[in-house]
Amino acid sequence: MCQSEQIKLNHSVIAKSSKIVQVNDTFEIKQLPIWRSFKIIDIPKSRVSAKLVPDFIIELTNETELKKLEEVQRLNRENKVLGIKGRPTKKNRRNLNKYLK
Repeated sequence: MCQSEQIKLNHSVIAKSSKIVQVNDTFEIKQLPIWRSFKIIDIPKSRVSAKLVPDFIIELTNETELKKLEEVQRLNRENKVLGIKGRPTKKNRRNLNKYLK
């Protein structure tokens, strides 16, 4: 994600995952279509399980952005159930054009 510029630390894009973070730093993660923001409140002494991560960060993303993310995820789930997987392939477009003519 760092190489594809989907992570920001203190509002600047980071290119390497080895960037050192400190307490009170903010980081953002691109989760289409929004940027989710978090603040580091403490750094654990050793590795912790995923269940304990919320004890060390606070999410700063506002509610309207989170609702927008939930709506997009819901639409994607519905499309997957219906068999829609994004853009149609060239063969599918040809079939659609035959049907529409």
